[in-house]
Amino acid sequence: MSLLSSVPVTTDKDERRRALSAFLRSRRERIQPDEVGFAPGGRRRTPGLRREEVAQLAGVGVTWYTWLEQGRDINVSAQVLEAISRTLRLDRLERNHLYTLAGIALGPAKTDCSALPQSVQKMLDQLSPYPAQVLNARYDVLAFNDAYRKVLIDMAAIPLEERNLLWLTFASDEWQCAFADGDSIKQHMVAGYRAALADHLGESSWQDLTERLLASSPLFAELWERYDVAAPSARIKILDNERVGILQMEAVNLWVSQQGQMRMTTYTPVDEDSEAKLHQLVNS
Repeated sequence: MSLLSSVPVTTDKDERRRALSAFLRSRRERIQPDEVGFAPGGRRRTPGLRREEVAQLAGVGVTWYTWLEQGRDINVSAQVLEAISRTLRLDRLERNHLYTLAGIALGPAKTDCSALPQSVQKMLDQLSPYPAQVLNARYDVLAFNDAYRKVLIDMAAIPLEERNLLWLTFASDEWQCAFADGDSIKQHMVAGYRAALADHLGESSWQDLTERLLASSPLFAELWERYDVAAPSARIKILDNERVGILQMEAVNLWVSQQGQMRMTTYTPVDEDSEAKLHQLVNS
C-alpha cells in the first residue's frame, strides 16, 4: 500500500457530520435540566442535558441519538429532526441550520456567485451620500460606493484578495472603521458566517478562510466555538469616526440575487445629527 492510498480523504459528508455533532452538543449543553423538568441534583460531567435526556424528551432511541451526535453515518428523517429541534429549543434559524447539516433540503439549492452586473455598481453610486456595499454569503466585498470609502473604510486601497469583512475585522490592521458597538457586531458576523457555511461545507475557499481566521484571531476562535448561528438583519450601528465623532447608522440589507447569496447593505443615518455629519464626511 502506498503512502498516498493510506491517507484518509475528508469528504463533504464527513465535514457535515462533524459540524452536526458539534452543533447538537453545543445546543444540548446550554439547556439546564430543571428547565425541562429533570431534577438538577447529581454530579454531571458536562453542563446541560445528558444525551439520554434529549433522547427521552424527543421520543427517539438513546443509541440512535448518541450515534447522531457522534456524527455517525445514519439516516435521519425530517420528523425526527423536528422533534430534536423542539427538545433543544432551537429558533427558526438554528432549526434550518440543523436540517442543512443533516442533509435535508428546506428549499432550492443555492449557488455562490461573485460576478456582478455593471447595473449594480450604478445603483450603489446613486445611493450617495449613503454608504453602500455588496457582499456575498462569505462576507467578501464585491462592490462599494464612494461614500462607503469615505465613511467606513477605503476598500479601494485594500488588495482584492483581502476584501473580506471577516478578515478585515478579525485579522487585519487595515480595518480602520471603529464601531462603538464592535463586540456585538463581531458576534453577529461570526454567527452569520457559521450559518452560511452549512451550505458550503467542503468547499476549499470557505475552508481556507475559516482556517486562516482560526489561526490568526483568538477572538474569532472563541466566538466560533459558541456554535451560534444568525441571519443578516437590519441593525443600528454606532460608528465612532475620528473626524466627526459618533454617527448612528442603520444597516439595511437588500438581496440582489434570487437565492439570497448576495446582498446590498446600505447605511442610513437614524437622526439629524448623524445625517449632517455624514454629509460633512462625504462632501469633504
